[in-house]
Amino acid sequence: MTQVSYRFRCYPNKTQQAQLQRYFGSKRFVWNLCLAWRSNLYEALGESVTGVDLSRELTWLKRLEGYDWLREVPSTVLTQALRDQDRAFRNFFAGRASYPQFKARYHDQSIRFQIDQRRVTSYYRAGELLKLPGLGKLKVRWSRKPTGVPKMVTLSRDRAGRYFITLSVEEAIEPKPAAGKAVGIDRGVKAALVLSDGTAIANPRHLAQRQEQLARLQKRLARQKKGSNRRRHTVRRIARLHARIADTRRDWLHKTTSRLVDENQVIVLEDLNVAGMTASAKGDREQPGKQVRQKAGLNRAILDVAFSELARQIEYKAEWYGRTVLKVDRFYPSSKTCSACGHRLDELRLDVREWTCPKCGIEHDRDINAARNILREGLKRLTPGGTGEVRASGGEGACPVAVSARIVELSNPCPEQGR
Repeated sequence: MTQVSYRFRCYPNKTQQAQLQRYFGSKRFVWNLCLAWRSNLYEALGESVTGVDLSRELTWLKRLEGYDWLREVPSTVLTQALRDQDRAFRNFFAGRASYPQFKARYHDQSIRFQIDQRRVTSYYRAGELLKLPGLGKLKVRWSRKPTGVPKMVTLSRDRAGRYFITLSVEEAIEPKPAAGKAVGIDRGVKAALVLSDGTAIANPRHLAQRQEQLARLQKRLARQKKGSNRRRHTVRRIARLHARIADTRRDWLHKTTSRLVDENQVIVLEDLNVAGMTASAKGDREQPGKQVRQKAGLNRAILDVAFSELARQIEYKAEWYGRTVLKVDRFYPSSKTCSACGHRLDELRLDVREWTCPKCGIEHDRDINAARNILREGLKRLTPGGTGEVRASGGEGACPVAVSARIVELSNPCPEQGR
């Protein structure tokens, strides 16, 4: 059984939107108040408290005059806010995230409801409305039909004013038939992906295509008076444009990664440090950076193609469908190593896109040569003895996926033919 999340667009009416506004505000108030309690208590007395302790204080607070409006909100909404804050602090202490921040009304808003598991399945199977506590029946666009039964539902609103519900269910996912093919992938900016078989997937440049429209709206926003209706309208238009860019990028990523996982049994990637690649070159006053604007443009292009998200989707889809993902060290010289004879150049500038091996005389396309070297280096991790058994991506306890020796033969470039 695999944990799967489904996200659907919903359309609350005017009354429900007003009620959700109160729910969002109440959850935001509880989050900020409890975060201040925790921070101040630790700074003053060095004591740490949990969401359970704060839940008792919240029960006492509801009885006070002037805070009775908190009783109008479903208790699960406020309780889940405290649990989310506990998780945020666990991630902070584990080094996975920064210190939890206070929430503002202009951020994305989300709340969680506990729902009736006996009735929610019939709702999305019949394509009917979903009933939530305090809101009544909510119009939902059921674009898919989950087979599991959710326990909680998350209702969110993005900065563009769109509402979504998210259901998390457990489902049994059947592995796909063996593909009998391995591929190495070199990620780039000009071509988003270059495969070891010579296929290049173009970079759609989602942000760059709408950069002029975005710049025009941002200039208009800078000239408008703060607090005016025109400015609020422009802010909403900018948010909708960013949402459209994110939607097209997400759609392209899912289609691309699904195709790669369907067609290949073994996928080899570079373990790129995207955070380091997109670090600013601004520097400081003592040591100012060089070519700051050029580096900022490169950073924007790398983030636009979403290297990390692409690798993440390949990994979890490979785990679902019985594929294998291997990662090559980021310092492996894949571009300046000849995929035919193994000769390594001392230096290869970034502006050199094609080069000829001085040892065997074969001409190489930089990206295709790198993809073939990535594939070869990744396949070296296959177990010795010719069994070709590797472990699927998914960490310890993952089921081994058998890779036939025929895949290794077809995947390794042939030195005699210069492939």
